[in-house]
Amino acid sequence: MNATTLPAPRKKEFLPDGFRLTVWSKLKPYYEELIKRPVDSAEALNQWIWDKTELDAVVGEAFAWRYVQVTLDSSDQSATELYQYAVQELYPRIAAIENIIHRRLIESPYLEQLPPDVFFTYVRGIRNTVELFTPDNLPLATEVQLRSREYGKIFSEMTIGMNGKQMTLQKAGTLLEETDRACREAVYHKISTRILQDVEQLENLFDELLQKRRAIAANAGFANFRDYKFQELGRFDYTVQDCLDFHDSIASQILPLVENLNEHRRRALGLETLRPWDLNVDTTGRGPLRPFKSTHEFLQKSVACLTAVHPFFGEVLTTMRAMNRLDLESRPGKRPGAYNMPLHYSGVPFIFMNATLLHNDIRTLMHESGHAIHAFLTRDQKLNASRRLPSEIAELASMTMELLSMEHWHIFFSNKSDLRRAKISQLENVLRILPWIATIDKFQHWAYAHPEHSRDERKDAWMRIYLEFSPRNVDRTGLEHYSEHLWHKQLHIFESPFYSIEYGMAQLGAIAIWKQYRENPAQAIEQYIKALKLGYTQPIGEVYAAAGIAFDFSRSYVSELGAFVKTELDKLLAE
Repeated sequence: MNATTLPAPRKKEFLPDGFRLTVWSKLKPYYEELIKRPVDSAEALNQWIWDKTELDAVVGEAFAWRYVQVTLDSSDQSATELYQYAVQELYPRIAAIENIIHRRLIESPYLEQLPPDVFFTYVRGIRNTVELFTPDNLPLATEVQLRSREYGKIFSEMTIGMNGKQMTLQKAGTLLEETDRACREAVYHKISTRILQDVEQLENLFDELLQKRRAIAANAGFANFRDYKFQELGRFDYTVQDCLDFHDSIASQILPLVENLNEHRRRALGLETLRPWDLNVDTTGRGPLRPFKSTHEFLQKSVACLTAVHPFFGEVLTTMRAMNRLDLESRPGKRPGAYNMPLHYSGVPFIFMNATLLHNDIRTLMHESGHAIHAFLTRDQKLNASRRLPSEIAELASMTMELLSMEHWHIFFSNKSDLRRAKISQLENVLRILPWIATIDKFQHWAYAHPEHSRDERKDAWMRIYLEFSPRNVDRTGLEHYSEHLWHKQLHIFESPFYSIEYGMAQLGAIAIWKQYRENPAQAIEQYIKALKLGYTQPIGEVYAAAGIAFDFSRSYVSELGAFVKTELDKLLAE
């Protein structure tokens, strides 16, 4: 494996070599050619599929770049117009004509002659898409896609004033690591109060999205949007009940561990009660970890860290840097958050994040680098569908990389005490994120199963679910008006409904791989790479099995993984 030998650009075989996505009239002939082309043998069908997959990859990458440009600068009107044209004009036409193409595929008499080991997940996905398609949903889906992006715009424009400067909420959040408790409390209130200023706008947006999504589900013949979304997401390998079992396992097996961590934190800080603004500060009274002074230094150390895990992993980030596929710095107008955008035609993705030059940047870039490495490892999968990964598989790559890289964080922290602090923070986050994931997922189950609810009913349901998964030893007295709207901070609820539990499933898988890594590093890395190379050519459980782990949400398995993390944390805390 060698990331730096990637061909750039790839040579097109179906589309003209200089083809660029512009307007529908230029794109339409290639879809029409696939509709009209004679397919009179298994070999002809095979070639037809390869041509379609090239078209999918090129169009998908063009759409992806338009989204990237919008997130880089929300004030860029030209980028916004190009993105809106893609969503409003191109997407509905592509979806309609693709339905004809997909039907032609599944009705082909030669379909059964295709090798199932290559085409199983692809054909399964196409059948699912055809089953869900209804023309009435095209304008609704377009409206939802455009309106949901308003969420990112709203949050990108939120700032608070601190020490005479305006800063984004993401940047301000780093001040919750400061040692001055009064300062942390003030920052917490400022952030929360700023979000409350847009409550009405966010509630209106969610109400609108809720009703449009309800209509989409009804048009497709579903009783509610949850059931529709499960099928749309292609959740072939687990059920709604499995998600409910996940919620139960997290509440019963992980939440007590988080409460144990909180009690240790309370005692270490010498506090009578623990408040929300006490959860990120170092318990020994030292200031925030600052493992680098510039984005350049951050990137250099990240490459070295990934190389220490496996040389190929470092080459991936080096190649992306050389190809300008990284935008790491935070700045006004840039959308919040972080992502790795897979670019399936070129095979070289794009990483977007908002670096704050604090310890959390390491976790973020290692996470997104895991996605990027996954993209490089699957670039030789000829089917575009095999490179389009369900989140349960995609997030396994990224969350595992956080933990594998942690074994080499001495590259960032020459001071042993700082390294210990960083590892403790990482493992605490591994446990703390699971109850939040369960909260967000269970809330969405309720919201979409009760689409006619009032805002007061939604607020009551949120608080009931939130308290079910919240540690009882964090005092939120007097903060209820903030807590009632905490779900507003979760982008996925607005932009990608039900896309959140996958993080929890993958977190469990990542813990299991890390556990193996501690016992046999070479074997664990070999299995990790083997699983990632599969892309989406196998069911989720088989991909996990290739990594040497189970796709399991039972109480016993979750308890075993939670206990392992707790043991490792206890060792660090005892040092």
